[in-house]
Amino acid sequence: MRVPGGSSSMTLAIGAEPADIRFASTTNKPTVPATIRTPMTTTATFNTPNALPLLVPPVPDPIEVVAGSEALGQRTDRFLADAIGALSRSRVKSLMLEGAVLRDNVALHDPAEPVRPGSVFVIRPPASVAARPEPQSIPFDILYEDADLIVLDKPAGLVVHPAPGNEDGTLVNALLAHCGDNLPGIGGERRPGIVHRLDKDTSGIMVVAKTEQALATLSAAFAARTIGRAYLALVWGIPTPSQGTIEGAIGRDPRERKRMAVVGRGGKSALTRYRTLRNWPVSITLVECVLATGRTHQIRVHMASIGHPVVGDPVYLRRVPAAAKTLTGGERAAMLDFPRQALHAAQLGFIHPRTGGSMLFQRPMPADMAALIRTLDGDKADLNDNLDRTSAVLY
Repeated sequence: MRVPGGSSSMTLAIGAEPADIRFASTTNKPTVPATIRTPMTTTATFNTPNALPLLVPPVPDPIEVVAGSEALGQRTDRFLADAIGALSRSRVKSLMLEGAVLRDNVALHDPAEPVRPGSVFVIRPPASVAARPEPQSIPFDILYEDADLIVLDKPAGLVVHPAPGNEDGTLVNALLAHCGDNLPGIGGERRPGIVHRLDKDTSGIMVVAKTEQALATLSAAFAARTIGRAYLALVWGIPTPSQGTIEGAIGRDPRERKRMAVVGRGGKSALTRYRTLRNWPVSITLVECVLATGRTHQIRVHMASIGHPVVGDPVYLRRVPAAAKTLTGGERAAMLDFPRQALHAAQLGFIHPRTGGSMLFQRPMPADMAALIRTLDGDKADLNDNLDRTSAVLY
């Protein structure tokens, strides 16, 4: 590897056969109401108090590992983690899924791929990110707030927390601007106060913790599946039966690692209950989905697995659905050109972490989804009707 000016290089021999496995690295010198329903909304736009500058860290040099004969048949992620030492197996796995691990100059994405002696692995860790995101003035709707938590309505298009490719302009940046010194450090510097997530292009209700106690209590409630969550989704076709349970473990799609899928082994258990609220014969159905678990892309994966993908889904809608042929030209264009998954977190219920009071929040679907229904109904839809159809009891 190349050693930049002002740096020194060192090579470490690792394992029983130092000649076969080598690790090259570079060292650089240099009071809450008991129950709340449909609360008033405040749109918050915040100034940025005490914004901290983000330093751009250097990109780490590549790490090269040569597999010796004793590595034959080992899982690649375990082998590399053991050989390098400085990276955990889960971190190596993440890097592989991101395409940052090469084997013989070809990206290797399968962490379980058996090692072949003589293979040369190159790991290219991305530049480290700033520990503390920068407060930024970004508007979002606050449904409720007290000293312990914030309940908000996340708009579609807003990423929840910083990650590679989205280092700023996220909900966390907005929360830091709003909460000032009360929020940083809660739940980890990169994701302060985040108890659960919504996908970037999914809209709807979220709860964010403002104290360590609230974070721990709400996180435990999510893990124990005592949080009630109901979503509204427009899906292609007419689900049969009109209501039911979809149960299937979710894991990485073995054929396309950036997608999730219902898998036979290696996934995490997942259960979604759905019921039909409305349908437009043969073509489109408005469903309510209630989560018993909270896996990545769960509703999107489960609905696609039974042949009814979410309208507009850029990942799990792979071809023009047959149901599209039953729509008029304008309807078909509106559905096929919808720029995001038509999925909205419409209802959230939980027990307040400090007072023990029951909290229930509801939000109608946003304007873009309501516009799809108007198109299907010939502009005669009751835009608030969808909210009244959601479950009165969260199950």
